[in-house]
Amino acid sequence: MNPKISNPRQLPGPASRAGEDGSCKRQPEKLHVLVVDDSATVRQVMKAILQTDRRITVSVAADPVIAGVKMQKERPDVVITDLEMPHMDGLTFLRKIMAESPLPVVVCSGLAAKGTDLGLRALEEGAVEIITKPKLGVRDFLHESAVLLLDVVWSAAEARIIPRQKIAVPARLSADAVLPLRTKQRDWNPSHGLIAVGASTGGTEALRIFLSGMPPDCPPVVVVQHMPENFTRAFADRLNRDCAIEVSEAGDDAPLRPGIALIAPGNYHCVVNSNGPSLVVNIMDGPLVSRHRPSVDVLFRSVAVSAGRNAIGVIMTGMGDDGAQGLVEMKETGAITIAQNEATCVVFGMPREAIERGAVDLVLPLEQIACAALDSLAAERKQRTPVGS
Repeated sequence: MNPKISNPRQLPGPASRAGEDGSCKRQPEKLHVLVVDDSATVRQVMKAILQTDRRITVSVAADPVIAGVKMQKERPDVVITDLEMPHMDGLTFLRKIMAESPLPVVVCSGLAAKGTDLGLRALEEGAVEIITKPKLGVRDFLHESAVLLLDVVWSAAEARIIPRQKIAVPARLSADAVLPLRTKQRDWNPSHGLIAVGASTGGTEALRIFLSGMPPDCPPVVVVQHMPENFTRAFADRLNRDCAIEVSEAGDDAPLRPGIALIAPGNYHCVVNSNGPSLVVNIMDGPLVSRHRPSVDVLFRSVAVSAGRNAIGVIMTGMGDDGAQGLVEMKETGAITIAQNEATCVVFGMPREAIERGAVDLVLPLEQIACAALDSLAAERKQRTPVGS
């Protein structure tokens, strides 16, 4: 049994506390889903799977033009759309929906490089989730993924559509300014700290804002974002272009160093382990944990063991409870824990579950989380530094 902390630390800055009330979008009792895809097989199988849940009604369309006509007659609760279709591409269709009558849109995209790029662009344009198409065996693949598909549409139905924030992103520093900071790499030391982050629905935008607030010499950051395999590398590359820190997809035995953020690769668990005096990230296969791979619970548990009170745990927007138990374990080992508040979440499920379990020290708006994490680690370092040293 992990020991409780008997001497609570002072946390920097004012913040709302866990358990504060706020409005949220509740799960509807019934759901109408519109599937838009030029493949008759995909339309047929998706409709069959979705209708296994008697609360869901489904309509289908072979292209966005037909879909537009159907949407005028009956507004769906969720749209699932392909991206490459005749008459109008899916990205244009998504923009049209967001401009004229915003509603939750789930993108169904291929795993090829072109599909990956289009899927990430769709998330930037307002899509709330990505699901992947197989290269072969569409019918078998979709049947094997029935649980995931049902989870995705209910998650999307709960999502609040939040316009993309236009924030002032620090310019990418020149090589002369950045390389000296990143070439002076030292082994991980408790004084450097570690930030572990978990996110799901709405997390791609939340992470962009969070990581854009990190300075080039920030503590190492490890992220689990629920996202299909192959999408995580392209997502990391986009963040790397936007942020002042280095962002990349995590590889096995990757060292944790200041000024770097590592994104867990899709379909693999990501853990933090000790390697002598330093910490490294390890990538591993394994079963779904909390219905996900990678799982936030797996990451947070590993951080609780390897970093203890020298870590910050952050849980962001997403449906379900992945990360809640792991955040409990981090808090029990002395880490400061932060949850994104309801007003800035697309789906408040994961933060709410962590709050209800007593796992959260601070509940903050998204734009305040980066500063709070840095301030908390600075306060911890100051507390541990002997007077006169």
